[in-house]
Amino acid sequence: MSTFNTNEWTQQFDNFFMAPARAYAALSMDMTEKLFNAQLDAQKAYVDTSLEQARKLMSVKDVEELRSYMEGQQTVAKEVAERLKSDADNVVSLQQDFVQKSQKITEDNIKQAQTAASKMGKTA
Repeated sequence: MSTFNTNEWTQQFDNFFMAPARAYAALSMDMTEKLFNAQLDAQKAYVDTSLEQARKLMSVKDVEELRSYMEGQQTVAKEVAERLKSDADNVVSLQQDFVQKSQKITEDNIKQAQTAASKMGKTA
């Protein structure tokens, strides 16, 4: 006759359900923080660029300065486009990392469940 061991059941419940849930929650929080910080950095860069360009435009005093300002806008547009691409690449990289780590948590949990099931089959 087998006896019900609450400590063992609690430990198994934690191992199979709570530990993976905590690991996934921690991973999700980390991802959220990284995405939020990436968005803040990008927004700051775009705002800084916009303010800098507005200041330059306000300092224009003649036609020659206006022409120079307008020519500089091509460089600014190219830099902003490069920044947008870099920011998008960063987000894709963060998402790929999240998916890989999520899959690892799932795989580890499946392996642990298979090992436990194998042990239970041997003791039965």
